[in-house]
Amino acid sequence: MTSETRTRIAVIALFMLAVGLCAAGIWRYGYGQALDQLEKQATSDLALAADRFTGQLRRYQELAVLMAEHPTLIALSEGDAPGHEARALLLDAADKTGAMGLFYAAPDGRVLARAGDVPDSLRDSAYFERALNGALGQGYGRYGPVGQRAYVYAAPAFGPGEGVRGVLVVLIEIAELEWDWIGGQPPVFFTDARGEVFVSNRSEILFWQTGPEGTGLQPGGGANMPSFDADTVSGHDVWEMDWGDYLPARALHMAQDLPVIGMIGHALLDVRQARWVAGLQASVFAVICLAFGGLLFLATERRRILTRANERLEHRVAERTAELSGANLALRREVAERQEAEAALKKAQDDLVQAGKLSALGQISAGISHELNQPLMAIRQFAENGATFLARGKADKAGENLNRIGDLAARAARIIRNLRAFAKQENEPVGRVDIVAVVDQALELTEARLARDGIALDWQRPEAAVHVQGGEVRLGQVMVNLISNAADAMAESPQKRITIAVHRGDPVALEVADTGPGIDEPEKIFDPFYSTKEVGASEGMGLGLSISYGLVQSFGGEIKGRNAPGGGAVFRVELERWPDKEAAA
Repeated sequence: MTSETRTRIAVIALFMLAVGLCAAGIWRYGYGQALDQLEKQATSDLALAADRFTGQLRRYQELAVLMAEHPTLIALSEGDAPGHEARALLLDAADKTGAMGLFYAAPDGRVLARAGDVPDSLRDSAYFERALNGALGQGYGRYGPVGQRAYVYAAPAFGPGEGVRGVLVVLIEIAELEWDWIGGQPPVFFTDARGEVFVSNRSEILFWQTGPEGTGLQPGGGANMPSFDADTVSGHDVWEMDWGDYLPARALHMAQDLPVIGMIGHALLDVRQARWVAGLQASVFAVICLAFGGLLFLATERRRILTRANERLEHRVAERTAELSGANLALRREVAERQEAEAALKKAQDDLVQAGKLSALGQISAGISHELNQPLMAIRQFAENGATFLARGKADKAGENLNRIGDLAARAARIIRNLRAFAKQENEPVGRVDIVAVVDQALELTEARLARDGIALDWQRPEAAVHVQGGEVRLGQVMVNLISNAADAMAESPQKRITIAVHRGDPVALEVADTGPGIDEPEKIFDPFYSTKEVGASEGMGLGLSISYGLVQSFGGEIKGRNAPGGGAVFRVELERWPDKEAAA
């Protein structure tokens, strides 16, 4: 094994160790966070179980307090009532409430009436002594011939001189209370003062004792101790045990003191889900790190292989250099000639690329300036009119001009967006457009221009709307281009008139006619940069009709140009009719 191989193995081992340590730390942290959430659930479940247990006992407590002053029992203590009536009363109460037993005793401990299993001796019991002192006595233990678990309430009955004349004792069988929640989740048990499990929803651990240091449980009677281990994880008490199929093998232990009933409540929540979440987090981290390390290792190996191949290649080249020294001089001269040719070719290519860039830049600049010329001129006109109206004190008219300026600015933004879409060969979504409204808007934008040049307008406006398939903004651009081109063409004409007409049908036709000199070359009129105006004029870029042609084509329509029989040019725009109810009629 070479030193290089040993180094690689050591690096891989260190990387795996680092990933393992980090994954273990993430698992520990995630496990602790999951146990925090589990502890909240355990606290809630234990409180719910304790409230349920104490709530079940409370009704028997109320039974003892309320029945202690029953007239039949008072009469029994005074010797004025026979014992069978009191016994019948206690039997009826036991049957209706499910109590294990009830009995009424004199202060000296003599049982005057009883129902069910009751203890024989009372004077030595703490709960009876507490009742004789005038307080509610309570306790728990194992009573009856079979040692049944029971909880006891002893309520005093006071005489005329505020002394205790009798005590009513109620015994509640714990097994009856456990019946409704045996097998419930999570496992819950209550230990008495001696640490013995007295109440639980898992019968297999009844009467088990707490461990030597208050941790864990062990069977009573000297039985074999099942496997058990306790660990503290992030401040949480986790038990590992093998106590049967109905108890978790690893659980979070929670304990709560219940002074109301004189016991300590315990809950065991399975931590498998918490360990699974922590394991998933650590696994994801480990997989990501290992994947990254694998990719890094492959990249390093590839680089190492390439380096070795390069070294072998250089060695072979060095060996062949001595044999090819003569031929190398000729090759150098040929290489120098080819380098000169390549430099010349590269320079020519750079020149062509630069020319293409300048041409594209010129087209974009010309298109934007041409499309924005009309709204900008209109904005300027409206601004001048607004200033004039303000000077005359007509604020409402000035406000209308300002609103129009805002609309035209938004329109300029839409024109830029549409020009960008047109340059990318993007089709505007076809919608329902009123061609009459589009013509009105275009005439509004060109009104100042037509008035300045003394051009008469014959707008044969239909009375109703005519709906076509197209885009409102782009159709407005087409109309402005056609009207502007017509005005430019009539610059030297003695008679200046523009006629606009809309012909219903399918397709709908829009015609714009002028009284200019006409079209010299109709077949070239829609070519880019074709213009009959002077070269260098600001209006002579030759893009208006070309852009209009593309816009109409994007709507599925058609635009044509021809010479009128009486002179002048006629442009006809044909668009698909919108299939609405009006058109169908």
